[in-house]
Amino acid sequence: MVVSPTPNPTLAKPITTLARHWATVRYVVGDVLASAMAWTTLYLYRKQELELAPAFLETWFPETMWMDGNFRYGLMFVPMFWLGLYGLAGMHGNPYRRHRSMEVGQVLLTTLLGSLILFFVLILDDAISSYTQYYQSLLVLFAAQSALVIAARLPLTTRTVKRVHRGELAFNTLIVGCNEQAVSTIREIRALRRNPGFRFVGLIQVGQEGCRTLEGIPCLGSTEEMGELIGEHAIEEVILAVRSSEHGELESIISRLEGTGVGIKIIPDIYDILSGMVRMQSLFGAPLIAIRKEMMPAWQVAIKRGMDVVISIIALLILAPLLLTIALAVKLSSKGPVFFHQERVGRWGTPFMIHKFRSMYVGSERNGPQLSSDHDPRITPVGRFLRKSRFDELPQFFNVLIGEMSLVGPRPERQHYIDLISERASHYHHLHKVRPGITSWGQVKYGYAENVEQMVQRLRFDLIYMENMSLALDIKILTYTVWIVLRGRGK
Repeated sequence: MVVSPTPNPTLAKPITTLARHWATVRYVVGDVLASAMAWTTLYLYRKQELELAPAFLETWFPETMWMDGNFRYGLMFVPMFWLGLYGLAGMHGNPYRRHRSMEVGQVLLTTLLGSLILFFVLILDDAISSYTQYYQSLLVLFAAQSALVIAARLPLTTRTVKRVHRGELAFNTLIVGCNEQAVSTIREIRALRRNPGFRFVGLIQVGQEGCRTLEGIPCLGSTEEMGELIGEHAIEEVILAVRSSEHGELESIISRLEGTGVGIKIIPDIYDILSGMVRMQSLFGAPLIAIRKEMMPAWQVAIKRGMDVVISIIALLILAPLLLTIALAVKLSSKGPVFFHQERVGRWGTPFMIHKFRSMYVGSERNGPQLSSDHDPRITPVGRFLRKSRFDELPQFFNVLIGEMSLVGPRPERQHYIDLISERASHYHHLHKVRPGITSWGQVKYGYAENVEQMVQRLRFDLIYMENMSLALDIKILTYTVWIVLRGRGK
């Protein structure tokens, strides 16, 4: 038997953003078409079996079906329901990271939930001759929907998996560590018959270890340069190959990586260091530990973003008279613009412009960045009220609407203060894993920080929030924020 050689991973094509978008579009189109066919199947079944119209299948034609309002409206809206549900389940994200067992499992579980929802909303009030017909309709809906969606998705997933296994697609990967552990991992992965999808771009030096080209992979730099190297080489995966003597470097390395959006995997012999923070993941015979990047389940992330958009739109519409009143008050109270725009650092360290009502006199920071205090003379009389009531933050609903911020999340800071905070708390960069927010647990506790020490104290609450992120916690923080606004007790 002739064994075909393992493809050279350095020849694999990196995956472009456009290719990811088109892959997602294919899944979306497949879901819509499959859902439409499943609804049609249920309609035909009910006509033939439950409504006792045995000749229906012999005489029906598309025009006749389209004249039925129940079928017509269902065909328009039911596929959109399924599309939203599958999106909430995370089935439209990371199209190149899906595999067949994941596909089947997610489709069956999500479709079961969706079928129950449609059953109670659309089917339960139908006229029937026996309760058995309810169960038959539910079973047909579930079977048709799951079978057709799996049939639409599985070929797409199978094609992607095979392209990865053949070495046609790969994810640009850095290995942190220039040691025998890195060498053995590289050799083990390259020896696999089915390529797991790593395209080794370079090695990163850790501590004082010597760094050189290993197994044909060049040394690109040190851990201090990882951020720039990840952007320069479009890195998607990082494998940590750290010696036992270098475990002290691990927290710093992970802190530097977590704000970049890359996948982080660790060789198993250091699992005990991160016990409880990671989950095991076997990659086609090369066992690695994957550090989870998701703070919340995919469905909660989708609902959180939906809440952000809906509440922001409602707030901007309902509060329009208040916004105009505040704008007029700011304009008449002191010279200068109505709005204050300032660059802040958002998710994954991406800078953006935050929008607020101006609460200080123009030129208040002519001598450089300065934090405010309760009796800061730079604050205008109107600005003092706006800061107490938090009304100066209202324009940030626009930041939330366009996706730069969230309603709830760690407050975004300027790079100047991030550098000062990081000198005392290197783990500050953990906050960049989520969208910054208009309000946060730290903001509720401390309000506007008057010095770096208070910023560090507020950081503790933001980190605890991130470890316990949930929709329930967001609602609780929003409730406390509204209470503070109503009582005018902001700081």
